[in-house]
Amino acid sequence: MDTNVTTDSLEYGVLTKDLNLWYGKFQALKSVSMSVKKGQITSLIGPSGCGKTTLLRCFNRINERFSYVRTAGEIVILGKNIYDSDVSLIELRKNVGMVFQRPNPLPISVYENVVFGLKVHTPRKQLKKSVLDETVEKSLNEVGLWDDLKDRLKTKATSLQLEQQQKLCIARLLPLKPDIILMDEPCSALDVEGTHAIEELMFTLRNKYTIIIVTHNMSQARRASDECVFMLLGELIEHSRTEELFINPKNPKTAEYIEGRYG
Repeated sequence: MDTNVTTDSLEYGVLTKDLNLWYGKFQALKSVSMSVKKGQITSLIGPSGCGKTTLLRCFNRINERFSYVRTAGEIVILGKNIYDSDVSLIELRKNVGMVFQRPNPLPISVYENVVFGLKVHTPRKQLKKSVLDETVEKSLNEVGLWDDLKDRLKTKATSLQLEQQQKLCIARLLPLKPDIILMDEPCSALDVEGTHAIEELMFTLRNKYTIIIVTHNMSQARRASDECVFMLLGELIEHSRTEELFINPKNPKTAEYIEGRYG
């Protein structure tokens, strides 16, 4: 298990050190220390309730929408502890984008979905139509939707197929130029074909972005990630290259989970 968080942060997208989180009196994360390398896909795996989604949501501090959440420890992103008092949540969430279990495009056009974040965060006088048009084409190209949707940009996004909606939700993040993309069970609402399409997209994006994905699907974790983090009861049990974790797990608890004995 890699718990060395003193290594040069330029090599890593996310570093955590002794990260703890409580929902009221219940401790959901227990002294989690890990390092996520840049430019790769890291899967968080483990049985329901093990803390993986809670951990994912720590990376953009979205857990803190709830007043009863308390955290301790550090999360370092781009060399900065995101719990420092001078950290802007708006800037953090621009840099750390998130895709949820079920596609959640806004009930407006495909075009307006893609430029929504850009319009929110950019002075209006800087947003020439040519800039917006270029942004839409570039973002949709990056997620493989341009050819399908270039003549349907005024179409309401919620009318698209689920796979297209999920890709659009990813495209919506890209104009803000995030370094990290968080994905919480991004294929759970999709069929086999849609799942394959999202996994292929993840592969095309991983060299430009650090991707962290929560998945219950062991086959997906094995197919679609460079490294895996196995969690159990709020603790990080094992973190290694995906092939090594599945073929030669170091911890008996990891082996039991992979073999389907629980979870």
